[in-house]
Amino acid sequence: MPSVIDQMGREVIFQSTKRIVSLVPSQTELLIDLGLREQIVGITKYCIHPPELRQELNIIGGTKDLDIDKIRALNPDIIIANKEENQQDQIETLSKEFPVWISDINKFEEAWEMIRAIGHIFQKEKLSDLMVQKGQEKWAKLASPRIQASCLYFIWQKPYMLAGENTFINAVLKHIGIHNLAEQLESRYPEISLEKIKGLNPDYIFLSSEPYPFKEKNKNQMEGFGLEGSVHLVDGEYFSWYGSRLVHAADYFEELKSKLHL
Repeated sequence: MPSVIDQMGREVIFQSTKRIVSLVPSQTELLIDLGLREQIVGITKYCIHPPELRQELNIIGGTKDLDIDKIRALNPDIIIANKEENQQDQIETLSKEFPVWISDINKFEEAWEMIRAIGHIFQKEKLSDLMVQKGQEKWAKLASPRIQASCLYFIWQKPYMLAGENTFINAVLKHIGIHNLAEQLESRYPEISLEKIKGLNPDYIFLSSEPYPFKEKNKNQMEGFGLEGSVHLVDGEYFSWYGSRLVHAADYFEELKSKLHL
């Protein structure tokens, strides 16, 4: 039987890949872009790309509240999961019954490695290698030789929460020349007060479209706090989806850097 090592260092042994359950939106999109649509039998309610997917496939709950019985009923040959996106106890339960391949991504190198690994598992090596090559070329052009500005990247409100150190979002910010001030805070996703925001005095405040869907009204509210830095609504998918979207994300960041005069 074929076996592979996942990004957690676990050996995953499987007999077939004809029936796939994907537990992560970014990786679901990657599977689609690798031409595996017909093999996917189950996805989460957050797997929104392409848009019609949720009408066509079985929904097995959210990334952190999986319906284990629904997954069992689908009898998958392999499950594609992620350390951060999915709950450890649920993944451990599923691993006792099905082959579960788990990604663990906080850096660009790990994202490219994941794309190649998925390509290998499903015998799509040429396509995944081409995807990585194209993505690496685009992101190499975006790389900033020095830090040019500072920011706070907001992922939640009530309480306000930030993306901090050792997150993929942080890696993206650093790559385009922006210092994430939340690196100095204790948690990977720290809570922050208005007083602390003012004290850190970022050049930019980024309000993400996910997981909390910040809107224009939130931007106006933040601007009303009298902060010195400028406030921007940003597309969270481009900052945190580490699958095939990485290739297209480079164009988004080219425009963002131009807008911010970086």
